[in-house]
Formats: sequence, structure tokens, C-alpha cells
Amino acid sequence: MKKITIAIDGYSSTGKSTIAKQLAKQLGYVYVDTGAMYRAVTLYAMQKGFIGDGTIDKDSLVAHLNDINLAFKYNKYLGFAEMYLNGVNVEKEIRTLNVSRYVSAIATISEIRSMLVKQQQEMGKKKGVVMDGRDIGTVVFPDAEMKLFMTASPDKRAKRRYKELLERGDDVIYQEVLENVINRDHIDSTRKDSPLKKAKDAIAFDNSDMGLQEQFERIYSLTLRIIEAI
Repeated sequence: MKKITIAIDGYSSTGKSTIAKQLAKQLGYVYVDTGAMYRAVTLYAMQKGFIGDGTIDKDSLVAHLNDINLAFKYNKYLGFAEMYLNGVNVEKEIRTLNVSRYVSAIATISEIRSMLVKQQQEMGKKKGVVMDGRDIGTVVFPDAEMKLFMTASPDKRAKRRYKELLERGDDVIYQEVLENVINRDHIDSTRKDSPLKKAKDAIAFDNSDMGLQEQFERIYSLTLRIIEAI
């Protein structure tokens, strides 16, 4: 079966990573969570004190980009690759609400986007990759054979994220999660560099009222049809 590139874009907490992991596992493809890369850079900025009191010291962060080493390492017990920042597993740390508060703002910095896009394109050179993010079908892989744009209502997405954070043991308030979702939507969609938008040839997929199994079955069936048509 011919290998293709699958680009999955969409708003935060639409389940992009979940479906991307499932597709990659079923197809035997490489999965790349680009959001984790931006989250790791955000965590680095927080660790170095470049983020504080609601502000970001962009110049200092950009000056230290060469000190940031990102890597995905497969965890056979979990069945997916985890994010490592400068040799340290930060998969849990990058999923906190505190990182979520700043990651969209970090992603607006052109120097960071340029660095990460180059890494992402290198990862997908040989095809057989499922990559999710905000600009995969529009910037990273504009020629991807399959493009999905995932959506869901802000309330549905906030409830999913809230439940996920509670299950992780985080102390969160639903209203804060909802505000974070709405704020990230605005920042992601209005930034000047590679804003979140649906590629003209992407397939819109609203999963507001859809369970994980139904969602996977529909998207997997669609993927096979696209592969067979090539």
C-alpha cells in the first residue's frame, strides 16, 4: 500500500492528537505531535524565566533557540512517542494548564515557527507520517495527500480538556479552562505568521457530538479511500 502524508489541523482540544495516534498505529505510520514541540519550547521559556507575570521576553528566548533540543522517543508501554526537552522527558509537564496559557502566544513568534517547521518538514520527507497541529496542511505540508480540519464547539472542547486535567490530578476550574480555549482560538486564528485556518482542500470534521470510536472509524475509512484512489 502506498504511503501518504496525513495532515491534521484544527482548534485546541478537538482530539487531533488522539485521532492522529490511532491512525498512525493502524497504518504503521510515524506520528508527530507538533503541538508538543511548541509546548516544550514554552516550558523551556518558563524554566529560564523568559515568561513571567503574563509577559514573554521574546528577545531572550529567540537568542537561546540554539540551546533547545527537542526529540520524540517512542514509549513501547504507552504505544506512542513522548516529548523530550534537552534529554529530559517532559510529556507530563507540557500538558499543564499553565503551559497552555502561553503556548499560543509562543507560537506567534516567527523565529520559533521557522525553526520548528523546518524540523517538522524533515520528519515527514519520506511520507508515511501523520502530523497534527495548526498549520500542517497550509504551511508544513501543503501538498499532503490527506488533510483534515477538526472542529468542535468551545464548550465541548473545554469540557473534554477539563475532564482530562482532572483525571491527571490537576487542580483546575472549568471556567478557566473554557476561557483558555476561547483565548487560544483567538490567538491561533489571528496571528500574522501561519494563522490557524482550513486549507482549501482540507476536509472539515466536526466531532462535537461524536464518540472516539465512531470518529476513528469514519476517519480511518476516509483515509483508506484516499490511499486507494492514489
